[in-house]
Amino acid sequence: MKTLSLCLLLLLSASAQATVYKYVDKDGNVTFTNVPIRGAQPIRLNPLSSYPSQHKNSGNSSGGGAAPAKPSSSFPSVDPGTQKQRDSGRRKILEQELANEQKALADAQKALTDGKATRNGDETRNYQKYLDRVQKLQDEVTDRQKNVEALRRELGQN
Repeated sequence: MKTLSLCLLLLLSASAQATVYKYVDKDGNVTFTNVPIRGAQPIRLNPLSSYPSQHKNSGNSSGGGAAPAKPSSSFPSVDPGTQKQRDSGRRKILEQELANEQKALADAQKALTDGKATRNGDETRNYQKYLDRVQKLQDEVTDRQKNVEALRRELGQN
């Protein structure tokens, strides 16, 4: 029974690498399938490329898994001063984005307050139009609040 199961498993795994067929109908529509269709031509596909891992196991037998790969001498590195300048520039950009987003949030909140206070044109007869417009304004406020929160998290200001 085990032999039969093993043979069946091998047969199924061989069929897992199925042939791909290309079928062109009378209108010129092209269909690719793994099911043979009358008139379809089997096509040969090149195997997928694979590349060996870039880091090697250091032979660490501590049982904690493979050690992290150490950068090779050709690995680009940045001196601490340059990295500090980059971090400073990034922080300035994030702070400017935060300031812009906070201004946009204040504008969106004002637009929401003003929008709730008035009904435009046919919104007096069609209450749903009013609700839809106010909901769009509320969604804008919510989006701006999320952006401000995300920028504060990025800057570490929680």
